[in-house]
Amino acid sequence: MNNDQLTIGALAKASDVNVETIRYYHRIDLLPMPERSYGSIRRYTHDSLKRVRFIKRAQCLGFSLDEIRLLLVLADNEHCTETKSIAQHKLALVENKLADLAAIQTALKHLIHACENKPDSAGCPIIDSFNEP
Repeated sequence: MNNDQLTIGALAKASDVNVETIRYYHRIDLLPMPERSYGSIRRYTHDSLKRVRFIKRAQCLGFSLDEIRLLLVLADNEHCTETKSIAQHKLALVENKLADLAAIQTALKHLIHACENKPDSAGCPIIDSFNEP
């Protein structure tokens, strides 16, 4: 087997995904199906490996598969401005989520502090806060 030719199992292993992930990427058109000659198995190239790794790295940064599909189109045509815009939008979403998480963290700290400092005869401040209008 040529070093640039991988079976689906070798591609999955090299890109640290499951074989079913590769098949799923085919079904949703994120990864083109390689040609095969009659009676032989499909052989993937280094480009397929790069594409799967691209998908996984983008997922790790929080991009959805639909967003990744768009990024792949942009990557194929080298549209840096559009790609930057998508990344800026994703960053804004992440920053909003972080702000929400920080607010939740602060609220939980206050509730835990209130619980630790309540009189023994009082109810639970955490439960009580959930009943407030």
